[in-house]
Amino acid sequence: MRDRFGSLVPVWLAPGVPATLVIGYWTALGILNDPEHFPADPSLWQRGIALECPVRPMMEKRPNALRSSGVEHARYRAATVDALDRVDLVNLHAVVERSAVGLINGFGAQGRADLLADYAFPLVFGVISDLIGCDPDISERTATGMAMMFDSTDAAAEGNQLAVQALAELVARKRARPGKDVTSWLLAHPAALDDEELVHQLFTLYAAASEPLTNLIVNTVSLMMTRPDFGGRVVGGAVSTRDALTHVLFRDPPLANFCFSYPRQPQLVDGKEWVPAHQPVVISLAACNNDPAVLGGNIYGNESHLGLGAGPHRCPARTPAELIAGDAIDQLLDALPEIELAVPVEELRWRPGPFHRSLEALPVVFKPISPLPVSFPR
Repeated sequence: MRDRFGSLVPVWLAPGVPATLVIGYWTALGILNDPEHFPADPSLWQRGIALECPVRPMMEKRPNALRSSGVEHARYRAATVDALDRVDLVNLHAVVERSAVGLINGFGAQGRADLLADYAFPLVFGVISDLIGCDPDISERTATGMAMMFDSTDAAAEGNQLAVQALAELVARKRARPGKDVTSWLLAHPAALDDEELVHQLFTLYAAASEPLTNLIVNTVSLMMTRPDFGGRVVGGAVSTRDALTHVLFRDPPLANFCFSYPRQPQLVDGKEWVPAHQPVVISLAACNNDPAVLGGNIYGNESHLGLGAGPHRCPARTPAELIAGDAIDQLLDALPEIELAVPVEELRWRPGPFHRSLEALPVVFKPISPLPVSFPR
């Protein structure tokens, strides 16, 4: 693609859905920091996109910060950031630890597990559910719907509806019985979000957790097991868990292609190439981070990656997300320091889909262990 097109590549996201894929780091950074010319509002674009289009649910207009621009974006983002700022990180650490210990105890005596289905996925959803005050029945339906959407199959529209309906029930429950959680803090925020707006703020938080956070944990552990030099440095303490996460966000981000914008007029990019109006511009986070123009040097402790986006739409949940992922990996490695892949690395399979970088499973083996003690207050 670089040899033929340079930084801007014409692609099809799905049949009948043309887009421009950005694969140059500096080009992407300029676009992400220019919301005036590259707004995130897809309203005009989606008028010509069928409701059953498999990528539409991931890209369509929603009353939330991710799919809005200008004053509307500022209002939604302020509410989300303020609610997330109220999260008690000490308590969050305890919640992650409690969840991790419980899940490890569930499979520790067997000597084998699927770290995706048995660990990362239930841990992330359990912790996020605790953060936003979500009951298990709602969390389960939301998780199912999100997975259907990210796979971008014919079932994507159904998954979207399932997730939205489940979160609408959560909002109704919290209006009746508010608590000390993100949903209740959003309800009480001066932005005065209505029910639909509340649903879609929560939708964004769940979407960020369901695939990106889960896959960040799994992909980091996978890299540590398939690259003994890398994994050994983490286990030995030469490289911190946070540095390991940063490495994955650089080299193999859990969202490979994302960060959509929809120019209202044709735009000249880098002074030499035009992108059309009302057509998606999609940032390939994986390609940009691995652009030869910026490749090289020490990436540990380097925050210049685009794995969490950039500009006004950069992920607002970075701090709790990194805490959850880091603690999940630390708990796993403390309990199972000699964990290994159960299959050859070439037998690992990646789920299809234009946006995520997600394994179908991560089967592992290890020496069986006795149940871990729960040594912290509940």
